[in-house]
Amino acid sequence: MPKTDLLQGTLDLLILKVLTLGPNHGWGIANRIRQVSREGLNASQGSLYPALHRLELNGDVRSEMTASENNRRARVYTLTTAGRRRLGAEQESWEQFALSMRRVLKAE
Repeated sequence: MPKTDLLQGTLDLLILKVLTLGPNHGWGIANRIRQVSREGLNASQGSLYPALHRLELNGDVRSEMTASENNRRARVYTLTTAGRRRLGAEQESWEQFALSMRRVLKAE
């Protein structure tokens, strides 16, 4: 299956969802999106890191510099309470959008 460009606004939702699984660094978040989507979605670094920065400024995630497994420094992102609330609202909105799209695509 070819990789799909992410629709405007979906990257924040994907990042928030991945962070419900636990704290992660940028590469790990991008990798998890690829894994869970079965290689169908790809979050480029050029999109991922600005989105993480935006989410952090908004208070949806927080970050901390830590030592990685190979003793390199890595910025690890954690979902905040505000981020969990936003995820719930965004997920509900996305599900309504997807339902509407299915209705239109199945119309005869």
